[in-house]
Amino acid sequence: MTSRFASSKSASRVRADDQRKEIPRHDPIAAPHLIVARLIAAAGAVLLACAVALAAYAAHGVDAAAQSGLYIASAFAFGHGLALAALAPRLRSRLAIMVLITMLSGTLLFCGGLIASALFGINAGVAPIGGSLLILAWLSWAWVALRG
Repeated sequence: MTSRFASSKSASRVRADDQRKEIPRHDPIAAPHLIVARLIAAAGAVLLACAVALAAYAAHGVDAAAQSGLYIASAFAFGHGLALAALAPRLRSRLAIMVLITMLSGTLLFCGGLIASALFGINAGVAPIGGSLLILAWLSWAWVALRG
């Protein structure tokens, strides 16, 4: 009885290992996925740092008119930077990579447009494009999550 129990236990471990679809770290073909994941996570961390600096600048360095635009840009950069840093290690497909690259691009366009408008009075024509990319990225991430 013990040997049969032991063999069924090891078989269940093998099945559980087969169900995990992680990219092996030593696989040279998978290396580009790991590099991209690290770059996206690093970009998310840089966005987080920029968001904190932008919020501090908005609080102490600009007038009230520019303050609200900078606070909104800071909040979006912080939220999406955190999302990029958290979701990047979960990259398992090219679609997921493209979604997070779209999210990064949308964040840069949206926040950049708001910052340009607040600081330089430039019409933030790229902000709606960035916002649309963010919406597309989140809906696409929902699709990636449902696909597994």
